Amino acid sequence: MMEYKGYIGKVEFDDQAEIFHGEIINTRDVITFQGQSVVELSKAFRESIDDYLAFCTERGESPDKPFSGQFVTRIPPELHRQINIAAALAGKSLNAFVTEQLQAAIQMIGGSRKDTSKIKKKKAAKTSSRKKKDIEQRA
Repeated sequence: MMEYKGYIGKVEFDDQAEIFHGEIINTRDVITFQGQSVVELSKAFRESIDDYLAFCTERGESPDKPFSGQFVTRIPPELHRQINIAAALAGKSLNAFVTEQLQAAIQMIGGSRKDTSKIKKKKAAKTSSRKKKDIEQRA
């Protein structure tokens, strides 16, 4: 995995062609890069992102942001009910509960602690703000 300006690249090696090739995985736009060495690959990765951003600027378009922080998923109604009950029993909102569970799953498979710690800090700030609003509304 490679990261530059918030964009993440996934790299594979083609042993027949003896070349590394990669793709940016956190955008809907297609951005690819390749190189025969790690140095060449790293340079191509950064240049591809810079070229993409320059292309968007030339066209007057906003580049596709890596992530908005929202996604929609479909789950069976029974699972939805069970998750809602679990969240309520834990004293958390459905969003907070699901976020916490997803963070735990990522950590189990070796996700970046740096990325999840940022999420936890933002979540704590939002939770604190939400609790303050709830207290003000009750008063």
